[in-house]
Amino acid sequence: MSVDPAFLGRREVATAEAMEQLGFRIGEQLEPGDLLILTGPLGAGKTTFTRGLAEGLGVRGPVQSPTFVIARTHPSLVGRAPLVHVDAYRLGSAAELDDLDLDLERSVVVIEWGRGMAEELADSWWDIELERPVGVTDDDPSELDADAPRIVTIANERIS
Repeated sequence: MSVDPAFLGRREVATAEAMEQLGFRIGEQLEPGDLLILTGPLGAGKTTFTRGLAEGLGVRGPVQSPTFVIARTHPSLVGRAPLVHVDAYRLGSAAELDDLDLDLERSVVVIEWGRGMAEELADSWWDIELERPVGVTDDDPSELDADAPRIVTIANERIS
């Protein structure tokens, strides 16, 4: 995996802009074959993080949640790897994710809601968990976009 180990661990990210900046700094370092699995509830910042990551990679946007299309490919504008952005929320199994036939070797792949399904796709991956403020619920959609601190935990995982 190509990201500086200094990004590993748990940190507070104060704003959406700071979340995009974290994604940007990581995206600048990514290489073809890198897999990132993003986990967190609605409104935690998964797509915001990915938007910054895409900018750091230098891919064509706009980056939006792929919930309804399941996967989007963003080609590089600067000769680097394309970004494949996947939302596994509506997928029922790892087999359905595998059926998407993702180009894991030549792309940077980000899978939202992928924990428990995507780990079999690569020998190693970045596991990124995003937590939103306590008290914000899915029942009040206006609170999901609140610019409140998020907790981001980044780990480098490997198949043993």
